[in-house]
Amino acid sequence: MKQKPSQHKLGDFLEGKGFYIVLFLCVAAIGISGYFLFSGLFAQPEGFGGENTSAVSGQAEMPQEDAAGQTAGETTPAPQEDGTAGTSPQEDTSAASTDTGDTQEDSPDEEAAASSGYVWPVEGSVDRDFSLEVFAYDETMGDWRTHEGIDINAQLGAPVSACAKGTVTDVTTDDMMGVTVTVDHGSGMESIYSNLAESVNVQVGSAVEAGTVLGTVGTSAISESASPSHLHFALREYGVMIDPLNYLH
Repeated sequence: MKQKPSQHKLGDFLEGKGFYIVLFLCVAAIGISGYFLFSGLFAQPEGFGGENTSAVSGQAEMPQEDAAGQTAGETTPAPQEDGTAGTSPQEDTSAASTDTGDTQEDSPDEEAAASSGYVWPVEGSVDRDFSLEVFAYDETMGDWRTHEGIDINAQLGAPVSACAKGTVTDVTTDDMMGVTVTVDHGSGMESIYSNLAESVNVQVGSAVEAGTVLGTVGTSAISESASPSHLHFALREYGVMIDPLNYLH
């Protein structure tokens, strides 16, 4: 008996049950392809639905937070261009005013004057200024020399008062400056009153206050006899003569 060729066997199979098997496979393939196709078309983009929806909603609110400058409850200052946190305008203004004040620094003498509370020992204008570094012409001596104090114009007999609280440490008659009273004010500071009248109101050891009368204006200073009637007043700090005008109020 002759066997059918393979092609005839395949044809018989397709005409029989094989036809339905192939048809089923084709339908299944079409169904699976359609499922994935429609799933891709109707799938929601990432960020929609559930927790992703709230995340997108939060992103939508970001412009409002930026416009306000900060979120509610936050107090962090806006960063400067260099990335560091900036200070508030009030702080900047305060810093600027502080810097401005620092530029006007007082000299040591001016600071001492502000805290000394020294009063003028006699009323009158200054006839001759303090001068240690620059020589000034002395009419009495007829030469150029320094001047270790100030000459305050005052009438003969005008009362001379202590410039501050202290203790009298010396009452003497100097060959050149005449009757002189020295008062120690502590902290190395001394005041010196020269060209006084012979009679004085204090003695060594006397305690005085600012305004206590020490004596009166006289003519005892031989080295300044050509000058108008005056009190020669000087200040000495730790043995160094200083300008009284920087301390008197």
